[in-house]
Amino acid sequence: MAERDLIVIGASAGGVEALTAVVSDLPADLPAAVLIVLHTNPHAPSHLPAILRRASALPAFHPEDCELIRPGRVLVAPPDRHLAVEDSRVRVSRGATENGHRPAVDVLFRTAAKSYGPRVVGVVLTGNLDDGAAGLAMVKRCGGFAVVQDPEEADFPGMPANALLQTAADEVAPLAAIGPLLAGLAGSPLPASAVPPAAPEEAGEPLEPGRPVGVPPPGAPSGYTCPSCGGALWERPDEGPMHFRCRTGHAFSVESLLALQSSALETALWEALRSLEENAALARRLQQRLRNAGSQSVDRYERRAMSAEMHAEVLRGILYGEGNEPGNGRES
Repeated sequence: MAERDLIVIGASAGGVEALTAVVSDLPADLPAAVLIVLHTNPHAPSHLPAILRRASALPAFHPEDCELIRPGRVLVAPPDRHLAVEDSRVRVSRGATENGHRPAVDVLFRTAAKSYGPRVVGVVLTGNLDDGAAGLAMVKRCGGFAVVQDPEEADFPGMPANALLQTAADEVAPLAAIGPLLAGLAGSPLPASAVPPAAPEEAGEPLEPGRPVGVPPPGAPSGYTCPSCGGALWERPDEGPMHFRCRTGHAFSVESLLALQSSALETALWEALRSLEENAALARRLQQRLRNAGSQSVDRYERRAMSAEMHAEVLRGILYGEGNEPGNGRES
């Protein structure tokens, strides 16, 4: 009889403490494998497996690519590597970022749902934005069981709250209850009605970039551009959560796309400010040189410098939020 034998967990900000609390309640003979994605610094080593080993009766480690998935072990995504499921093995890959992250929760959840269907238990814990929301929806669509930490008690409620906006979770629980809940679900037989549905097309999106040349992602061009590479974004064609993917493989849920667009906009504004200040400085330098030479073109460069300085002041006010503090008559 088919059993729930794969638990996938995603977390971000506040995730170390949350994951430690969850695994501490899992027994040594857990009849399921546990796969974890935590957003981490891609340029620093991860000590999460060692932290989890100290708290848990289960072994925890970073897996090798193509390692067999076996019950009673905790596999943690390495820094700057996606953790995915392919049949009965894990894949560790430096594929394109999703939602601005590598590893990304959506990658793990989506590929687990495709390979394990209703045998998957997906768990979204504390974190910002909405990585994991689309992936948990995929877990549900493929017949799996969805667990979400109660946003009211999460250190960072963004990820749990956004997951609940997109998915009717089977359980919304406080952190202290999630470990015992997973221990009870692991190895439990699937209901007789749990017939594995066909995985939607987007569940099969390749982990590695490398779509055949000239073949775009499924869906229609969205009119937006990828904040990671500048290419066109295609919007997923189904009725599920809004999701976008570019030709090279970068993928975004809506909140993550908004956040990365805002970051790209701020970078562009700082670059524009720097260009204007350099332009004003150069015009002032030429103005002084021409004045010393007795040239009649001084006024021309004076006007250019003043124009650049005026526009720079406007941008500086936007970037520093001048005029938007509380108490000045505007909304903060």
